[in-house]
Amino acid sequence: MTNAVDIDTRIEGKTIPKLFLTTLATHGDLVVLRWKDAEDAWHEMTYREFGDHVARVAAGLAAAGLGQGDRLLLMLRNRPEFHVLDTAALFLGATPVSIYNSSSPEQIEYLANDAGAKLAVVEDRGFYEAIGKVRQSIPTLEKVAVVEGDDLGADVTYADLLAADPLDLATAAETASPEDLATLIYTSGTTGPSKGVMLDHRNVCWTLECLWEAFDIDDMAGKRLVSYLPMAHIAERMVSHYQTLARGLEVTCCPDPTQFAAYASEIHPHLMFGVPRVWEKIYSGIQAALAADPEKEKAVREAVEAGGPIAEKMTWGTATAEEIETYEFLDAVAFSTIRELVGLDQLMAAITGAAPIPAELLAWFRTIGVPLSEIYGLSETTGPMTWAPYKVKAGSVGYACPGVEVELDEDGEVLCRGGNVFRGYLNQPEKTSEVLDADGWFHSGDIGEIDSDGYLKIVDRKKELIVTAGGKNLSPANLEAALKLIPLVGQAIAIGDRRPFVSALVVLDPDVAPQWAVNHGIEFSTLEQLAEEPAVVAEIEDALPEVMAGFNNAERVKKVKVLGEEWLPDTELLTPTSKLKRRGIHAHYAEEIEALYG
Repeated sequence: MTNAVDIDTRIEGKTIPKLFLTTLATHGDLVVLRWKDAEDAWHEMTYREFGDHVARVAAGLAAAGLGQGDRLLLMLRNRPEFHVLDTAALFLGATPVSIYNSSSPEQIEYLANDAGAKLAVVEDRGFYEAIGKVRQSIPTLEKVAVVEGDDLGADVTYADLLAADPLDLATAAETASPEDLATLIYTSGTTGPSKGVMLDHRNVCWTLECLWEAFDIDDMAGKRLVSYLPMAHIAERMVSHYQTLARGLEVTCCPDPTQFAAYASEIHPHLMFGVPRVWEKIYSGIQAALAADPEKEKAVREAVEAGGPIAEKMTWGTATAEEIETYEFLDAVAFSTIRELVGLDQLMAAITGAAPIPAELLAWFRTIGVPLSEIYGLSETTGPMTWAPYKVKAGSVGYACPGVEVELDEDGEVLCRGGNVFRGYLNQPEKTSEVLDADGWFHSGDIGEIDSDGYLKIVDRKKELIVTAGGKNLSPANLEAALKLIPLVGQAIAIGDRRPFVSALVVLDPDVAPQWAVNHGIEFSTLEQLAEEPAVVAEIEDALPEVMAGFNNAERVKKVKVLGEEWLPDTELLTPTSKLKRRGIHAHYAEEIEALYG
């Protein structure tokens, strides 16, 4: 069993630049980045070419005034220049800080001032104009550079940075120390103003080693993945940026998250991280395609019913030879075709996190041969805290990652201690002291349960628990996961705080609902219109008792309001990683919620 001391020893003196130089020396000829241009033509870059770009851009950033201890603000979509810029800043001993691309000028002003940004690099005209509106209110900001738009009059362009004479990376790698900040991750603001989570090189290197132990894969070099989440999110940074620098992965940049499924079907990744909504969308797409062919849909459904128990036994090594033979037959005639069609046929590890996923959905993917597991952690833990990549218990988020200590406080709050725990919140010592105690334990704000095998189950956020008018404490996340088991439901939010009973807003699945309507002879022009159809409402209401069967009477959702308009990430309703913004949803749908209790 790996402990924290083992990992401490292995990462002693290491920084991200030093890890990258080792990768560069070993895998210089491998492809590191792939991307499409405006005409959909593919391009790629090797590690050796990437190293040259990093050396030149680092020199360009230094000439523009960026140095050790300075902060570099980044507003870019998932594109190769991000990886170059972020890495180049680290070689200067500077701290790159990605912010969400949807940030308003006012949010940019707050984040840039809080971080003390000295230099900013933005992608294009839109981002440049947004930062321009508040630039005079950011006194530390000396220059703004653009990646696209040589005609915008920016202080520097990416082409300027790339034209510099390269730094010597071996010398520059000695600039940063393990205690220097590698990045600031700003919280999504679902529970108040954004806080800057300080992660140093030691945090990142320690967590990389922790994940390497958990993966237990001899060689990650050349393994493919698609990068599509905002780089302001710790999961995307760990999975597709830091791991790439340290392990030699091949990253395909997907600048539009809505195109992720299309990219995956073309790339056939070996590794894949997806927030639950990504997996729900893939599942819905498969179900919608099957619904067009009732015989095929029936055959796949029966194959899943037969294969599910066997897949579970195979996970734990208890399946008989006959059962394995049966599963292999089902896989050959049904499951393998599905995996190949959606590009999930070469996955070595598939991971979901950042929000709860219905246990039944996770089990469905595992049944069809997608090695899906759920990971749990926060920005404050540099991403992972618990994860069981292979011995998966659906409904749990695994056990403590190698070297990490996880315990429950007296009230059930999940506590964590290890080299992955952050340094604190930038400029907010009082907020830091609220979550980091004197013994080094990080207080997550999540309520959990740990079973006899050490597997953690998250009950809910302490601040999001519903307290009904009758004083009953309820977990909205568990109710919402159950509601999404209704085939027509794509998204849901449970309502009930200080209310006489629990209700919910449910959003029609945009992939499944239209095909269901066609199969039932219902004509409609919009999803909003379909949401008002009595047959649709009845179908959802009739399914309620079954999906609520696992809850007691006080917990069950009694009434629902069906909505047609899908909630989109990075809006007043959802965070960029599709977490519910409960206050925003409550405000937006105040009338509909009140009508449920009228």
